[in-house]
Amino acid sequence: MSTLDVAAGAVRRDETVEIVMLLAFTGGYIDAYTWIIHGVMANAQTANVIFLWVYAMAGNWAEALHFVPPILAFTVGIVVAAWLRRAAGNRASALGILVEILFLITIGILHNRLPDLAGTLGISMVAAIQAAMFVKVEGTVCSTVMITGNMRQFVENLFAVVHGGAPLGTLRKSAIFFALCAVFGCGAAAGAFATKTLPNLALGIPVVALLVVLLRCEAMPRAEEGR
Repeated sequence: MSTLDVAAGAVRRDETVEIVMLLAFTGGYIDAYTWIIHGVMANAQTANVIFLWVYAMAGNWAEALHFVPPILAFTVGIVVAAWLRRAAGNRASALGILVEILFLITIGILHNRLPDLAGTLGISMVAAIQAAMFVKVEGTVCSTVMITGNMRQFVENLFAVVHGGAPLGTLRKSAIFFALCAVFGCGAAAGAFATKTLPNLALGIPVVALLVVLLRCEAMPRAEEGR
């Protein structure tokens, strides 16, 4: 998608830079939260799988099994997102955000009574729904729950600009992916700080961010929904 497409308003409402940045902040935040509180990753299932097999190969099955619930919960979240896309069509993104908000509020309420169940399972499902629902920024594939692919896009596009002959908008695209990495890191920093200082209220921040995303999605024109 070119910058002309962006200027003409051809970007889907759930692919705008503003919304994707807010989601990246949320992604980094909840990963830091679950790591500090539960010792697992909400988003990065690669890390969970690695830890699972490292501990399993060492014969430490208690620690290995600690990483199974978030992997299973993430799988269930992907299924929920796929069902929402089939059932709700163009409304799936907004409904996905609403589900995330409701899950986080529920987790915050239940956390003192059922910390492992509410936190590990619930937040991994939230992360999965976000990962499956929001996969592009201005028409280009991205991630709001991890930075590996975003970092590759940043470096490749920057290299194309420096090398010369890059298409129009390549520098903008590189800047967007750099910003996604930076905002994800800021979200992780904010999540770590809030979790350690206000653990019982820490999940309020991503809820607010997701509410802004939901309101922005609903406030934007719906003309692009037929695209």
